[in-house]
Amino acid sequence: MDTTFKTSEGVFNYRVGAIILNGTKALMAHDNRRDQYYTVGGRAHFGETSEQTMLREIFEETGIKAELDRLAFVQEGFFNADGTDFHELAFYWLVKPFDFEEIDFSAVKCDGDDAELRWIDLADNKWCNGKEIYPVWLREKALCIPTGITHIVSIEDNFKKGGNL
Repeated sequence: MDTTFKTSEGVFNYRVGAIILNGTKALMAHDNRRDQYYTVGGRAHFGETSEQTMLREIFEETGIKAELDRLAFVQEGFFNADGTDFHELAFYWLVKPFDFEEIDFSAVKCDGDDAELRWIDLADNKWCNGKEIYPVWLREKALCIPTGITHIVSIEDNFKKGGNL
């Protein structure tokens, strides 16, 4: 069971995201319904560590048994999607390089038929401007990943409960 729950004020999510880089390109999932790009990853199952969740999600979405390098970012995210406020705790893992030719680009099945994997060049400002890329800080941070763990608090303008933050 996913570690997500509803409250009277919104939804809490515990999720993980993979930072899979090939130079300045990042492997991202693309949602064709909303034209959004987001990291490979997903919600933790109850009782899973973030590392276990990350390895499971990478395999489910790419067909690769990857190795994790290290935890790079912890994000507390506050946003609104489709009229619902979300409070999200997310762990972003840097993935060790692997043979990218082995990626099964048809593997993203857990996100439905409208999702696909794509390499996007985070350094290509012309292409990236105007695109919805999540997390919103990824373009900036992934091009120069700090050596330690970075804590990020992200409060989007559409988060309605923002008066308490």
